[in-house]
Amino acid sequence: MLNIPEKNIVSRIIIGDFRIFEYVFRKHYEMLCRYAIRIINDGTEAEEIVQDLFYSLWEKRQSLKIDISLKSYLFAAVHNRCMKYIRHRNVEEKYRSEHPANTVEAESPETYAYSEELNEILERTLKSLPQKCSTIFRMNRFEGLKYSEIAAKLSVSVKTVEANMGRALKILRKNLKDYTEVA
Repeated sequence: MLNIPEKNIVSRIIIGDFRIFEYVFRKHYEMLCRYAIRIINDGTEAEEIVQDLFYSLWEKRQSLKIDISLKSYLFAAVHNRCMKYIRHRNVEEKYRSEHPANTVEAESPETYAYSEELNEILERTLKSLPQKCSTIFRMNRFEGLKYSEIAAKLSVSVKTVEANMGRALKILRKNLKDYTEVA
């Protein structure tokens, strides 16, 4: 165990002392995972949440501001991430219940071919976009993330996210113009 005051531990992490960071990780990881499991009842996702927290903590260490104890900060961060995970899971479940998945057997051959063609055009269009533009579109439309969440994850401004989404949607509309119904 290190014999360093807690505020010095945080300041050492901020300046990039990986040895101290690793010490904090090893000291708190299992306890945080157990806490996350109690909240979300999923061991694999709980570990992902805690690992993502530590990754984010290290990546954003230079802007780190902790006004409470480090342990309290870590537990609060895990709690918030678990709540976000639960909200996202609930949205997915609600969507699935409101839009039951069409099985291939239930679709007519024409409908199946049409949806396969649309998926192919979508994938081809997304692959043709610049990487960041495609990533932003996928995060928003496939993962359900808000612009602000995408901006934070990619370390870009919300305006950059908006511009890339506009660009992707414009190109998608153009590529799908033959598939839109005329009202």
